[in-house]
Amino acid sequence: MKTLTRYLLLPLLLLFTYILTDFNLYSQNNNASFVVVLDAGHGGHDPGNLGNGYREKDIALNVTLMVGKALEKNKNIKVIYTRKTDVFVELRERANIANKAKADLFVSIHCNAHNSGAHGTETFVLGVANNDRNFEVAKKENQVIFLEDDYESHYDGFNPNNPESTIGLAIIQEEYVDQSILLARLVEDNFSKKLKRNSRGIKQASLWVMHNTYMPSVLIELGFLTAKSEGAYLNSSNGQTEMSKAIENAILDYKAALEQNVGVAISKPVTTTDNIAETKTLIDKNIIFKVQIAASSKSLDTKPYNFKGLQNISKEKSGSLYKYYYSESSDYNQILKDKEMAHSKGYRSAFIVAFKDNVQITVEDALKSSAN
Repeated sequence: MKTLTRYLLLPLLLLFTYILTDFNLYSQNNNASFVVVLDAGHGGHDPGNLGNGYREKDIALNVTLMVGKALEKNKNIKVIYTRKTDVFVELRERANIANKAKADLFVSIHCNAHNSGAHGTETFVLGVANNDRNFEVAKKENQVIFLEDDYESHYDGFNPNNPESTIGLAIIQEEYVDQSILLARLVEDNFSKKLKRNSRGIKQASLWVMHNTYMPSVLIELGFLTAKSEGAYLNSSNGQTEMSKAIENAILDYKAALEQNVGVAISKPVTTTDNIAETKTLIDKNIIFKVQIAASSKSLDTKPYNFKGLQNISKEKSGSLYKYYYSESSDYNQILKDKEMAHSKGYRSAFIVAFKDNVQITVEDALKSSAN
């Protein structure tokens, strides 16, 4: 009987070892609770842009590997890569890797290009608020699907060259937009304040690589390879080291912000209508406005002592975060005053959100409804 058991156990052990080996191929620190998926843009037969003779795919990979190597030193962070070598990875597979890992963050790293003198960093979150320039970026990054075999059957008729095709891409990511903007702000602040790089800010664009990821996601454009000095900097060892360090620190600061007390406020959205003039009454009993003051992974009692003396605090669970709101009113002018009160208490990033029938809508849509 012992001999039979031994023979049965051996294949099972071999199978288990194989599964673990396969699962760990592109991941480290498997006991960690915070999972970061790092995505080096392009690769293989897709070189990305070739501004000034530099190759985007190589720079993106080098920076990605540096970020990952640094993060792996943290025992409570697990790093997963969509690629670690010069290989082509389909856009949908990049999202699949992140979703299968149940990642807490998805960070895609790229380099920019333009036929003007444009230079500087940009960090994108998913959204449909595409101006002409943002649509150019989205089109450039999305066109990689044309390099995939049988792409028509995998992307549900999506056409990167058609602005109307991008409208539906933001729906899945709406739940994570606040966290995505928080990380994007930390990244851009590190680039501009610590490295003194020119920051072009946080942008919204309909980028396929982020549209199907079920976690906070950003796409970082390190700079323009087509700008001579910036391209040379990004192609240098020093430039790649500095940029990777800035991204690493942003991810660590993001993780710390989620874990600490709710005193750290979530970032303000990319676009807002908070500054609309108070010249007319904007009241709609079907619309509820609130002031979002913070978000945290911790659930706190909604008592004034936890919120710098503010009363009328409410909270709701959204993904892995608790969102905290101050006040609520159908009167937009009143909520503007409440937002200023939150600012005076130290919640400088507080912003207005709107709900209709308990479903969050944009402030712009709420104001249109109120004005009618």
